[in-house]
Formats: sequence, C-alpha cells, structure tokens
Amino acid sequence: MALITLTMELSTEHMQNIFGERDSYIRKIEDDLNVTIVNRDGVIKISGEEYNAKKAVRLLSELTELSKRGNTIHEQNIDYGLTLSKEDKEDMLLKVDSDCICHTVNGKVVKPMTVGQKNYVDAIRNNMIVFGLGPAGTGKTYLAMAMAITAFKNEEVGRIILTRPAIEAGEKLGFLPGDLQSKIDPYLRPLYDALYQIMGAESFAKNMERGLIEVAPLAYMRGRTLDNAYIILDEAQNCTPAQMKMFLTRIGFQSKVIITGDSSQKDLPAGTQSGLDVAIRVLKDIDGISFCNLTAKDVVRHPLVQKIVCAYEDYEKKENARENRKYMQKNNRKAR
Repeated sequence: MALITLTMELSTEHMQNIFGERDSYIRKIEDDLNVTIVNRDGVIKISGEEYNAKKAVRLLSELTELSKRGNTIHEQNIDYGLTLSKEDKEDMLLKVDSDCICHTVNGKVVKPMTVGQKNYVDAIRNNMIVFGLGPAGTGKTYLAMAMAITAFKNEEVGRIILTRPAIEAGEKLGFLPGDLQSKIDPYLRPLYDALYQIMGAESFAKNMERGLIEVAPLAYMRGRTLDNAYIILDEAQNCTPAQMKMFLTRIGFQSKVIITGDSSQKDLPAGTQSGLDVAIRVLKDIDGISFCNLTAKDVVRHPLVQKIVCAYEDYEKKENARENRKYMQKNNRKAR
C-alpha cells in the first residue's frame, strides 16, 4: 500500500493535552498504528500507509474534540481509543463522553468512559434489575453508586440501600476488637468510599442518620420488603444461591436493583456454589432483567490493571483447557 502524508491543525493548548508528557501518548499511537507523527508549528503531519494514516487522523480528531470539551486526556483514553480504532469505532469516544451522570463534591464529572460502561449505565436506566458483571476496575460499583445517588437527589427513590455479603477474602476479621459494626465495616468500606466521594461526608452522615441511606451486610436484608429504594448488592459472587434468592425476593414496588460481581474472584469456601452464577443461569430469559458483561477493555484504573486482568484471563483459560484435557484422558483410560 502506498505511503502518504496527511496534515491537521492543532492548537498548542490541545496539543499539550493530547501529546502527553514528553510526547508519550503520541509515541504510543505511532507504535500501535505504525505511523510517524510530527509537529511543525501547530501543523501535525501524519505519515504512513494510507489506511493507518487515516486511522491516526480520525483518532487524533476524536481526542482533540475530547480536549475541547474540557477533558484531561489520560493514558487510558489513548489506550481505549486505540482499541476502538482497531474496530473502526473511534467515534464512540465522543458518544461515550456525552453521558454525564453527576458531579462529585469536588466538581469532577462522573460519566462512563467506555462503550461497555455506557451500555451498563443505559441498562440501569431502562431496567428494574441489572447485573453488572466483569473484572476489577471496570466501574461496576462506582457507576451504580453514581446512578443511585443521582436518583436519590432527584427524588426518584426515597432511600438508598447498599449491601455486601460478609465473606472474608482470605483473612479472618472475627478477632478484630470492637462491636459488630466495627467488625463488618471493613467489608463495607469500598461502599463508604464511593459515597463520600460522590455525595460528601456531611451529606452522607446526615442522610445515614435519618435512615435514608443504609449500608449493611446482606444477612440484614432477610425478612424485609424494600420499597421505593435504590438497592445495590456488591460482590455478589460471594453470595450463596439461598442468599441470592432471599435478596431478589425482598424487592418491592418503585425500587431499582443493581447487582455487581466478578465470578473470577470468589471467596466462598471450596465446593460452595456461587449464587451469582446460579442467578445468571436462572434469570437470563426474564424481561426487565438485564445482564451487562464488562471486560478487560472496560478497565479504567491504571493501564497496568488492564494488563493484569488480561494476563489472569489468559492463564485461567489455559488452566481450564489443561484440566479438560486431563479429564478427557482420564475418561478415555477408563473406557479402555
């Protein structure tokens, strides 16, 4: 394919945002798309094979528009833009960016950052029960919290209920000093952190004292009917099937439920079936219930987290394949 050179103009303000420190972002685009990008007094020259050069121009144009909207361009934006570029979907960067959920107490905009997250937020708006499934760092809990707080502030619901199963992640907390609340707080800390960041500590404390926001272990849900509430069940992979059924049958009128979990990070005792896995199989065909599967492409933490998630996924696939081979070999020997 013939080599071509394309040009585009870019102001210094946006150039600094898009190029990154020591041009690190632009070097990443060059390496990934196999092009050369040079700045000449505000005129950007992109050289390479025609297909790749045009792809780079489209990506830079999308990033420029993001910058014009007041966004600070991060490495995650570059990585995700390159991922979309491989699918010829660079324009999705702007479509995702247009959906503002709310603002934190510091004025930071809370919005989906990937197509998967945008689909997740849309599913929450359009369904009574949503399962947010995927690896760490995909924003499952944080976006659910943002949607809950926004609905609460808009008086769409009368209260927020946040719950998690109290299962140890390898450590035993029963020997910690203090009363029951002190012992269960470590399980619920991630939920408190999100509430503080989005709602503010003072507003959270006031609404908590009035009973309008409740953060409690899953076991506390038994025997209740949860009407007019936004209910979030976090870390649902650590529920037993009985707990999941108990939780789902608590839901009352004018309520919305979000269930988040990562089936690859179960902390249940060996041999115990996950209530999340069972619910996915049992409820998959029911109208009004949506299942959103987020992937490593939707990880919005440090770029290294995405690589870690991918590495574990590859490892687990190989291990599963190896176990399947061993199982087949064992059965074949028995058959002889």
